Amino acid sequence: MSWLRGLLAALAVCALLGGSASCGTGDTHGDADGVSASPVGKVLDETDEEGRHYREIDKKGAPDVAIEVQPDSDAGWDVRLTVRNFRFSPAGARALAVAGRGTAVLSLDGRTLTRLRATGYHLSGDLVPRGTHHLTARLYADDRTVWAVQGKPVECTADITASGATPTASAGDTGNPAGDG
Repeated sequence: MSWLRGLLAALAVCALLGGSASCGTGDTHGDADGVSASPVGKVLDETDEEGRHYREIDKKGAPDVAIEVQPDSDAGWDVRLTVRNFRFSPAGARALAVAGRGTAVLSLDGRTLTRLRATGYHLSGDLVPRGTHHLTARLYADDRTVWAVQGKPVECTADITASGATPTASAGDTGNPAGDG
């Protein structure tokens, strides 16, 4: 019976501390790098440009992303992502890798523009200098690891060309490792 009192006391402490004392809830919160020890995929040593680890998953059932960019009337671009086997997580989601869930990071010429939690985005023309540029959408898990297939990030890139007053766009998939084409 004394073991039961000890267990009840431990549970009471957990309840009082709001679970912040790591009382064995079964949830994994990550290591010192903030990478969750989730059973989804395998965290690789390889990292992206910002030092975020790749999370390797099987190609079968892997998330996929495509990007479409259309010029708008305000000298900017309307960006639309199409995702497959992927759901966007709401703001405030726990930092835990869950299969097929997370955010997309949109970058222009390797410079991060925004983290997306939906498929649409308006890219202001002020952010795109004259010339041809690469707009990339890359998928991340909620623990901020990069979803990867065969060692390559799940991403898609489109070229956009800003020329004086009238922007033009051409969408082109440049090596989405989870794609079928």
